[in-house]
Amino acid sequence: MKSQLKTQLDYVNATRKSRGEMADGILGNPKLFRPLLEIALEEHSDLGSRACWILEFTFKKRPELLYPHLDLFFSGLPELRKSSSIRPMAKICELLTLSYYKPSENHPPPLTKNHREAITAACFDWLIQGDKVAPQAYSMQALALLGLEFEWIHPELKAVVEQHYETGSPAYKARARQILKKLS
Repeated sequence: MKSQLKTQLDYVNATRKSRGEMADGILGNPKLFRPLLEIALEEHSDLGSRACWILEFTFKKRPELLYPHLDLFFSGLPELRKSSSIRPMAKICELLTLSYYKPSENHPPPLTKNHREAITAACFDWLIQGDKVAPQAYSMQALALLGLEFEWIHPELKAVVEQHYETGSPAYKARARQILKKLS
């Protein structure tokens, strides 16, 4: 099953159409979700990044597919190094926290305290590394929400955002201003 997925991932490109088609294939056969997650976390290559892209698209449509695999998901986050893998995983973390702290008509994700701590650690890492703006923006949002529960997060988040503000890109500064306003 994994080898078939790897072959399919070889043909995925960055276009929304390509990613969407592969995600639809996973949604049509949810048994493929776990092997896809394993590829995303084990392959530190372009193949792993493509798997992360598909995870994000799949998660946006059916987040509950990830719930039985949250332990695996969070255990693999610290190992991610490629920007093209981190961005979609940071987006998933942001969406998980949004759903957890601001549940809509859907049930909130079953995030344990350990899961929320894993999101916190990963998001601070991505924010401090300063590789790309998108993961930083997603991390700021997730940490702002996590700080509603863990009071030490907001002062740390504020300090990190302010420290990187002057050297940040215009997009970083825009998100930083939003977050700092919320923290005031």
